[in-house]
Amino acid sequence: MPWVARMKRSAIREHPPQQTPQIGFRATNTMLAQEIIRIKRDGHTLARAHIDAFVRGLVDGSWSEGQAAALAMAMFLKGMSRAETVDLTQAMTHSGLVMDWSSANLNGPVLDKHSTGGVGDKVSLMLAPIVAACGGVVPMISGRGLGHTGGTLDKLASVPGYQCAPDVPTLHRTLHSAGCAIIGQTADLAPADRRLYAIRDVTATVESVPLITASILSKKLAAGLQALVMDVKVGNGAFADSLAMATTLAESLVQVANGAGLPTRAWLTDMNQVLGSTCGNALEVLEAVQFLRGDAVDPRLLDVTRRLSAELLLMGGLAGDEAHALQQVDDALHSGRALEQFARMVSALGGPADFCERPGHYLPPAPVQLPVLAPRSGFVAGMATRDIGLAVVELGGGRRMASDTIDARVGLSQFAQIGQAVQAGELLVIVHAADASAAERARQTLLEKIQLHAHPSAQRPVMLKRITT
Repeated sequence: MPWVARMKRSAIREHPPQQTPQIGFRATNTMLAQEIIRIKRDGHTLARAHIDAFVRGLVDGSWSEGQAAALAMAMFLKGMSRAETVDLTQAMTHSGLVMDWSSANLNGPVLDKHSTGGVGDKVSLMLAPIVAACGGVVPMISGRGLGHTGGTLDKLASVPGYQCAPDVPTLHRTLHSAGCAIIGQTADLAPADRRLYAIRDVTATVESVPLITASILSKKLAAGLQALVMDVKVGNGAFADSLAMATTLAESLVQVANGAGLPTRAWLTDMNQVLGSTCGNALEVLEAVQFLRGDAVDPRLLDVTRRLSAELLLMGGLAGDEAHALQQVDDALHSGRALEQFARMVSALGGPADFCERPGHYLPPAPVQLPVLAPRSGFVAGMATRDIGLAVVELGGGRRMASDTIDARVGLSQFAQIGQAVQAGELLVIVHAADASAAERARQTLLEKIQLHAHPSAQRPVMLKRITT
């Protein structure tokens, strides 16, 4: 496996403590799980050796669920310094396999983008082939849906034959022919994060900026990237519901990634409304293909995709300045090269060779399509975006439990956008459902979650803030 440098689980290094906590016990005891927990419980800084011991214990099972949960809660309550967060990120990165592309003979810089999750967020589906068409290489390791947010892998799983977990030769062929491959995380990539996340998920410690930072970046560092752009969503459909919270998270991600050796920038983007005109797996893939073909392009979706793609071209040395980078992105779209790269990726990973020519043929429609009509005239003034995402889950387009099967056909399309004028009886959105009763429940929910006002409200920009340090 020439593209992977195997990191033995026992090879997590024990560095000398960066500082000796003065809390009344002998240094010989500081590798005991209970003593490491006590250090953080009492508000002291963990040394790298303590963090390495914790991560090693997550992987080899020498730390119990209770001990790992106790330290996670101590980290949540007492916080972590930037140095501690860097150390945790690096230790989790090296808890499994770390990709090394140096001998893969790739044709450009290895680049990637990660989103903190949103409703209707299908940017990755267009960004990866756009960047590939401009000379970058994008081995994008994506995830399944989480809560009210859709997952990129779930979207691509709606494409017949598409392999989300290809073998190494197939991955190599795809990157050489298409310049991009959107795939899932392997079991050996950052295994410490997988166990710690499962523990955090059931112990109310998910909402910790240092732990979120280490979780996201450990997987990206293990992917062997040369540059990363983060899309940090902010609003009522995002994890970060305020600009201040999103800024804190974005700054943590950028500073820790750079501290761990991965050049990273971030954009804060608006998630107070559905991004694009659809949400739901097959519907979002169809919108992505239409976007790449130039058939139907939502302005907000275009803005996010262009700016994030251009950021990667700048970071990868593929453009001299922002204007040049944006022009390259536009050329890749208008020339059809980005669409061609997407088609090559789908075909190389087992999907139909003519998928982009006939996406409607391969993405079967839901049995019931029910229009949701405006009850009165007015302007779309807002929407409860998180609840709309949960409505898609209720339709079967997401998971309540990890074992649930997703119905790729269901979702919502032709969403009216904030600021749009509608007359009574005009379309707000179309529900795609498996049966009539599910469609009617969704219709009632959506009428409650989409706000209409008599007067237009100010449009909020989708690109809110750029974080570079």
